[in-house]
Amino acid sequence: MEVKSRHHLRSDEVGDIEQRLADRLGVELDADTYELVELEDSEFDLVLVDGDPAVLYYEDEPFLTVRGANQYPPQTRVVTVDAGAVSFVSDGADVMRPGIVEADDDISAGDLVAIAEESHGKVLAVGRAKTSGDDMVGDEGKVVSSVHHVGDELYEFNV
Repeated sequence: MEVKSRHHLRSDEVGDIEQRLADRLGVELDADTYELVELEDSEFDLVLVDGDPAVLYYEDEPFLTVRGANQYPPQTRVVTVDAGAVSFVSDGADVMRPGIVEADDDISAGDLVAIAEESHGKVLAVGRAKTSGDDMVGDEGKVVSSVHHVGDELYEFNV
């Protein structure tokens, strides 16, 4: 991943990111510096929070990266998968109903969500919900499309 541009964010841009993440995920970022990194040939832009790639912009929406979600654990918009789904989700597979043990009821179709494993609560991926949270646990069907996961280019990105 090549960096196209990199610059510090203005205080109003920082406030917008902090507010949107607080509203959507119940997360409070507490940092001194915020830098926007625009990437060449990528569907993402990154925000470095105190130098760490903690926030991504996907389709103009700020959300935590996998590393960011493990540093600032989300309180809402979390889909929890069982041990059998961990290897698939970690490899970038979409999330299927049988692998889900719990999903926040306040998730709506189209929301970005954090996908965590049930034993330690570690976030493995970020995805786009295809259905509401109260409809995610079940026997069949794809319910979350993977957007970013452990080990992908974005996860491995270093400045």
